[in-house]
Amino acid sequence: MTGTIRVLLADDDRLVRAGIASILASDPSIVVTGEADDGATAVDLVRAHRLDVVLLDIQMPGMSGIEALRAIRRQQPQLPVAMLTTFSDDELIAEAIGGGAVGFLLKSDEPSHLIAAVHALADGGGSFSPRVARWLARREQAAQRQRGGAHEAVSRLTSRQRELLREVGRGHANAAIARSLHLSEGTVKQYLSALFVELGVENRVQAAVVAYRAGLSSEGD
Repeated sequence: MTGTIRVLLADDDRLVRAGIASILASDPSIVVTGEADDGATAVDLVRAHRLDVVLLDIQMPGMSGIEALRAIRRQQPQLPVAMLTTFSDDELIAEAIGGGAVGFLLKSDEPSHLIAAVHALADGGGSFSPRVARWLARREQAAQRQRGGAHEAVSRLTSRQRELLREVGRGHANAAIARSLHLSEGTVKQYLSALFVELGVENRVQAAVVAYRAGLSSEGD
């Protein structure tokens, strides 16, 4: 993606919101187009503005971040939404996966990671705080064992599918994957659909967890 990245930031803690907004504003290509202190306001702002990325506090008064996520996904299913979390939110993180979140960021993440995450999300990829990724991987262990484990699942893939899974695990968008593997974006989309079926997952987040557990996404991350 080129040009300005328009971000909606929702967090009920005014100081946290101001701090994150200040971090993002340090990148001249990112503009915080709207701010909200609850989920309902965030949903209204999504309707009112053209946005590229939404960052939602996972817990907010009134309409929670999870509820706002679901409402936004119904309105604009292609709009990337990432959750701002703390480790006290572990059960809600799991719930947000089912709601369609494509990123999970800790409010305590380094400024450089928050900025890089916004760029990755705007470019169609996913983004995880490394600590959240490790937590998700541990949480998925039981389910992965039932499916034979990540390594076994990856062993069934073709070399091309493993390359695709590695790229997804690193949070790369379809355009970046296409450039890396010398494919068209349309071909990448078709290959990813087949890959998700092969792995028994529903989306990029779950595929990235498989890649992480199988050790495919660690190099360079």
